[in-house]
Amino acid sequence: MARRIQENPQLDMTPMIDVVFELIIFFVVTLTQCNAKDETIRLEDGRHGIELTPEEMPPTQMTVDVARTGRISMGDITLTPEQIGQRVKERKRKFGEFPVLIRADKNARHEAVARVMNACTANGIWKISFMAIHEHKAK
Repeated sequence: MARRIQENPQLDMTPMIDVVFELIIFFVVTLTQCNAKDETIRLEDGRHGIELTPEEMPPTQMTVDVARTGRISMGDITLTPEQIGQRVKERKRKFGEFPVLIRADKNARHEAVARVMNACTANGIWKISFMAIHEHKAK
């Protein structure tokens, strides 16, 4: 039996629209996870430090959170000092020298912060900075 040739063939766009929506959801969730940080951390007053805007931050910088409880994390993921060291080693192999920014709670024990610093220096990263709050006061 011969096939009939359609005069106006139509393309079903439903699967393509489904895929586009799934990609949008994926990128929104991924972006949210990348920008996540520990909101329980209260930073120290840094009014005498150097003020940097997000545009001045190097794109390869790595931010590590240290909570008051001693929890070390990047984004929403809790890490051990060994895992931080592994991430530093991989990033150094990929990008070369880069800065590490530590967001430590003002009541965090120095021991927890020192573990992060030791993991960085053990893997050849010496550019370590601390984030603090800088509030502009109205005159």
